[in-house]
Formats: sequence, C-alpha cells, structure tokens
Amino acid sequence: MAAAKSGTGLKKETAGALAYVLGPLTGVIFLVIEKDPFVRFHAMQSIVVFVALFVINWIPLMAIIAGPVGFILWLLLIYKAWQGEEWEVPFLGKFARQFVKKV
Repeated sequence: MAAAKSGTGLKKETAGALAYVLGPLTGVIFLVIEKDPFVRFHAMQSIVVFVALFVINWIPLMAIIAGPVGFILWLLLIYKAWQGEEWEVPFLGKFARQFVKKV
C-alpha cells in the first residue's frame, strides 16, 4: 500500500514533522501550501507553540525554564508528527485546532 502524500509530494508525516523544524517560519509555509488536515494541524500548532514560547522568554526567570523545555518540546513535536500522531500540546494544542479550522 502506498503511503499517503501531502500537497507538497512528501509523506504527510514528513511534512508534519518539517512544519516544526524552523518554528513558526516553516509552520506558516506549510499552513499556506498544504491542504492535508494532519499537516495543517501540525503547522498551526508549530506557530502557536513557538509564538507562546517567544512571549514566555520575555518574562524574567521564565526564560531559564522556557529554553530547555522549549527544546525538548520541539524534539517531541517533531517525533510525534513523524510517527503520524496528532498529539496536542496541553492547552495550546486546543487553540491550534480551533485556529486551523478558521483558516
């Protein structure tokens, strides 16, 4: 059985994982060019999560925690998308799912 392809010609799991690689930049790119719901969810979640992490980094003392947690979260999100899971980041994932329905 052939693997499901995304609008970019990549496997949807690969496109979903790539949506996280450069944070909101690749998130916006994949959100614009993709029609596959799986990839669009991961692209929107990339935007929401990394914008939230950017804002948190401006809060004193939170930046100390946000850096390592953000890096681990980044790796986890790439892995989950690569495995074909639509894992929602607690709290932020729900916003991403709502936003992707509106776009």
